[in-house]
Amino acid sequence: MNIATAPKTESALPLLMVRNLRKYFAVKSDSLFGARPMVQAVDDVSFSINTGDTLGIVGESGCGKSTTARLLMHLIAPDTGEVWLAGKRLGGPAGVTLRDLRRNMQMVFQDSYASLNPRLSVQDSIAFGPRAHGVAPQQAIAKARELLVLVGLEPGQFARRYPHELSGGQRQRVNIARALALGPRLVILDEAVSALDKSVEAQVLNLLMDLKKNLQLTYLFISHDLNVVQYVSDRVLVMYLGKVVELGAVDAIYGRPRHPYTQALLASRPTMDPDIRIEKPPLVGDPPNPINPPSGCRFRTRCAYAENVCETTEPALAPCDAAAGHSVACHMLIRNSGHSRAANS
Repeated sequence: MNIATAPKTESALPLLMVRNLRKYFAVKSDSLFGARPMVQAVDDVSFSINTGDTLGIVGESGCGKSTTARLLMHLIAPDTGEVWLAGKRLGGPAGVTLRDLRRNMQMVFQDSYASLNPRLSVQDSIAFGPRAHGVAPQQAIAKARELLVLVGLEPGQFARRYPHELSGGQRQRVNIARALALGPRLVILDEAVSALDKSVEAQVLNLLMDLKKNLQLTYLFISHDLNVVQYVSDRVLVMYLGKVVELGAVDAIYGRPRHPYTQALLASRPTMDPDIRIEKPPLVGDPPNPINPPSGCRFRTRCAYAENVCETTEPALAPCDAAAGHSVACHMLIRNSGHSRAANS
């Protein structure tokens, strides 16, 4: 969407718009002179999330998923890029302040224990955010106890406990309650269920789905588990080495993946059918060094369809099915790109 010509009514706008987000991290160098090597963690990432939707982000470890989440929350500052919340840009005289951003957008982290202050009781941890935003202490505590009920924890039993007295699933429920304490519109879930065993994971996922429906929440859901992402998401974004390689509706991504990397990810999913066997790995090798990524298409060093154009030219994220909002960054899908499999005019 062209922001300059976007409709003025908030309901017509995506809740969150991210444009050209970039973050490079400098690494130590033995040289005293010259430019320092840079890890290209997130490179020109753009997407949007509509109100009430869940956007799932998938990709191998190190592709930039968690860094993207932290950039959105401004836990780390981006090098370049724009974040728009409900049609208002973060920063600037007429934009969204960081305080307002964090009131409307909260995050649940993977490590449920490290996310909580070990010296604060459960109810004090949940009440901390509202108190920091000016809510009276007793009112904040009352709100915390209400949220405990909402996430399935009995206040009389859990409110005065400390993190070390809880199981992993109970701690993650506390983290979810804490994220909801300020009444956010969007919740970022960064591997929020990956550290839980499967039975507890299912309970927490069902809780998240109920909360989304009852509180009219919007989610950004990051996970390695492709089956979980398929279950919770409306749209899916696939990242590889700091870049967005495919973006579309969950049915389109899982039913007809277009990028070779997405196809390899989905083909690597384990199956319960003993008659289905994978004799050849769908994807071999490790991702390249993000300090010195390959020229052109970053996936070309592991792609079975790579040609000369993939080495010399970086593919743009372009619509392959505009009506369905399905976009892919692959020369095979770009008309007249020079790839032997690309369509020509």
